Amino acid sequence: MQTELLKVKGMTCGGCTTTVANALKAIPGVGDVKVSLSTGEATVQYDERLTAPDQLKSAVKVAGYGVDVTDAAHSQKSKSGCCG
Repeated sequence: MQTELLKVKGMTCGGCTTTVANALKAIPGVGDVKVSLSTGEATVQYDERLTAPDQLKSAVKVAGYGVDVTDAAHSQKSKSGCCG
């Protein structure tokens, strides 16, 4: 299993985190998913034989959010509105 940290842009509420988590969990090969509204990050454990970071990013984008692959040392807070 690999772990990927995604910087998710545009989450503003608990519903947003649930949407992102569900989009990621729907990908074959994805195991554990943790999404944090306060940090704007999703930590995803996945089987690299079944999926790849590009597929994770694509799922988040299809769910309506922006995303960047990052690492914990370079994470930044970002806020924009979906529920305004």
